Amino acid sequence: MTKTKTRLPDQRWQKRSLLMVADALSLAGALGLLLLSQVDSRGPVPESDWLWLLVLPPMVSLPCMILMGLYREVTRFAGRYLILKLFAASLVSAGILRVTAVTLGIQELGTLLLLEYALDAFVFLGMTRFAAMALFDVLRNRRRRRAVLIYGAGESGIMLRLALERGGDVRVVAFVDDNPALVNARLQGLPVYAPERIPALERACGVEEILLAMPRLSSTERGYLVRSLEPYCIRVRTVPCIHDILSGRNQLEELREISIDELVGREVVAPDMNLMSSCITTQRVMVTGAGGSIGSEICRQVARLQPDCLVLFEISEFALYQIDAELRQWMAEQNCRLELVPCLGSVQDQGRMEEVLREYRIGTLYHAAAYKHVPMVEYNPVEGIRNNVFGTRSVALAARATGVRYCVLVSTDKAVRPTNVMGATKRMAEQVLQSLASLPGPTVFSMVRFGNVLGSSGSVVPVFRRQIQAGGPITVTHPDIIRYFMTIPEAAQLVIQAGAMAKGGEVFLLDMGDPVRIVDLARRMIRLSGLSVRDEAHPEGDIDIRFTGLRPWEKLFEELLIDSSAFPTRHPRIFLAFEMFPVWERLEQELFRLASACNVRDKAVIDRILQTHVNGFESEIRPLLPYQPPVTVVNVKPAPVTDGTTPAAAAGLLPEARTERPLQAVQAPQPVPQAETALQDDGI
Repeated sequence: MTKTKTRLPDQRWQKRSLLMVADALSLAGALGLLLLSQVDSRGPVPESDWLWLLVLPPMVSLPCMILMGLYREVTRFAGRYLILKLFAASLVSAGILRVTAVTLGIQELGTLLLLEYALDAFVFLGMTRFAAMALFDVLRNRRRRRAVLIYGAGESGIMLRLALERGGDVRVVAFVDDNPALVNARLQGLPVYAPERIPALERACGVEEILLAMPRLSSTERGYLVRSLEPYCIRVRTVPCIHDILSGRNQLEELREISIDELVGREVVAPDMNLMSSCITTQRVMVTGAGGSIGSEICRQVARLQPDCLVLFEISEFALYQIDAELRQWMAEQNCRLELVPCLGSVQDQGRMEEVLREYRIGTLYHAAAYKHVPMVEYNPVEGIRNNVFGTRSVALAARATGVRYCVLVSTDKAVRPTNVMGATKRMAEQVLQSLASLPGPTVFSMVRFGNVLGSSGSVVPVFRRQIQAGGPITVTHPDIIRYFMTIPEAAQLVIQAGAMAKGGEVFLLDMGDPVRIVDLARRMIRLSGLSVRDEAHPEGDIDIRFTGLRPWEKLFEELLIDSSAFPTRHPRIFLAFEMFPVWERLEQELFRLASACNVRDKAVIDRILQTHVNGFESEIRPLLPYQPPVTVVNVKPAPVTDGTTPAAAAGLLPEARTERPLQAVQAPQPVPQAETALQDDGI
C-alpha cells in the first residue's frame, strides 16, 4: 500500500510563496543598502558585480530558511520562538555569504560587513512578518467582532487574551482587575481598569461580555465576584477552575457559562476523608437508583474511594448503561481496578434485592432510588407510594435479611410536614427504617434529609437557562417562594459522611445554608446572560418573569428542622434530628392497609392513611382512575404470623420477606426515641 503525502491547500502555498518573495527582496535590499551606505569608505561597487551581490543572498539563504522551518510557522501567531528563528536565519545567511565570498574571491563581502548585514537582515525579515500580521489585523477588523473585557490581569488573563485574539471573532478592549497595583497599567498594549469603570467601558466600547480569567479563585470567591458583576447586565463567562486545567480535562480558553453553584454562591466545606472512607474503602458497596442525579454522583464519589466492589442497581436500562460506561471510562483513565457490576431490577422486588445483596456480599447500601418529582407523584400517587414506601420496605428487609452492615436512605426536606404525596411517601419511608432500626439486627439504618440539588433532573436552573435562550418568559410560581440549594457533589459527599456516623435509626439533616428566593435567582440569571428584566418599571427589558401561582401541593418554603431541637455532629454541615415513629408491628399493619388500598386504588383510604400517619400532611391526592376488579376477589385480613413472615407478605399484597428472627417490638435504643402509643397519638 503506497503512502500519499498530504498536500497543503493552494491558498496556504500562495501565502508561503508571497512570504518567500518578500524575504528574497528583504535579504537583497539589506545587503544593497549596506553597500550603498559604505560607498564613501569603500568606494563604489562595480556595476558588473551588482547583479551577483543582490542575487547571491536570497540564493544561498532561502534554502537554509526552508530547512529551518521558517515557512511552516503561521505568521499571525508569531511569538518569541519565531523571533529567535529569524535571528538564527540571519546569522546563518551571513555565514554562508562569507564562505561563498571567500570561495569566489568576492572582496566586497568582508567579515565586518556581513555582521552588519546579519543585523539588517534580521530587521528586514522581522518587518515582513510584522507587516503581514498588520495586514491580517486590518482584514480581520473589517469583520464585526464582539467586544469583551477580561476580568483578571494576571498570567491567565494574558494567556486568554492571546487565545481569543487568535480566534478572530472576539476583540479584547481592556483588562479589569481589582488589584490597585495593576490599575492604570498596560498589558500587551491594553489598559487595565478598575471594576468601577465597567459601565463607562460598556458605553464607550460596546462591551458585550465579561470573561473571568481567575481560575485559582475558590467557588465561594467566584460566587462573590459573579454577584458583584450582576448589576451591569453584561453576559459573564469564565475560564475553567485551576483543577480542571491542571488535570487536562479543560483548556484555559474553553470558556463556560457561570455554574449553578456560583449563581447561588454557596460555600463548600471540604469533606472529612476519614468519614468518607469509613464505610467504603475496601468494602463492598451498592447504590440503588444508580442512574439518577444523586445516585450517579454517589457512585462517582464511591468509586474514587477505592471499594472492593461497586454494584449499580437501577430499573432504567439506559440510565444504568450511561453511569456504567462513564465509570468504566474513568477506571480506564485512572488505571483503577474495581469490580463494577451493573444490575437491572426494581427496588419493589424484594427477592431480586436479596439475590443481588447476597451474591455480591454487600456491606454498605445507599438507597437513592425514588420517585422524587412532586408533580409526577401527585398525578401518580399509587405508583409513588409503591416505589417510595414499599420499595424502601423491600430494600430495608432485604438488607436486614442478608446482613448488610450499613443502609442509608436518601430522603428529602419535603418529608417535613409535607403538603404533597411525594413528601408523605418519603416520610413513611423514613418511618420504615426508624422502626426496623429499633429491632435487634445486623443492619445500621439511617436517613439523610436535604433540600434541592442544583443541576439535578428537573432542577429550576436548567429550566431557567432554556427559557432565557428561548427569549422568555421565565415562569415562577410565586414571588415569595424560597428554596434551599446544594450542589450534587456536595450532597453526595454529605450523604456518605452522614451514613458513616450512624449508630442506628438517626435522621441526619444537611445544613443547606441560606434560602434563595427563586425570583431573585431568575433575575440574576437574566442579568448574567447580558439581558435585562422586563417589568412595569422597565418595559423595554428583554425577558419577562411570569408568576403562575402555587400549585395545591407546593409550599412557599421547605423545612429541614435545623433549629434548637437539632443536635450538631462532628461535621459542621450535618445535624441530627430526633423524631417519633411507630413500633414495627403497628407500622406493618398500617402498611398492609395502605397496600390493600393501593391494590384497589381506593383514594379515600389512601388519603386517610397518609393524613393520619404523616404529621402535617393535609393535602388530598388527585382523583384516581376507577378500579377494575379481577374476576375473583379474595378478601384477606391481616393475621398473626409466627414463622417470621410479615402479615402483608402473608396476604400476598407485598413481597414475602423472611427475617433471621420474628420481628418483635422492643425498647428502642437511645438516642432514637420510641413510639409508646398508637399512631394517632405519637405525633407523626
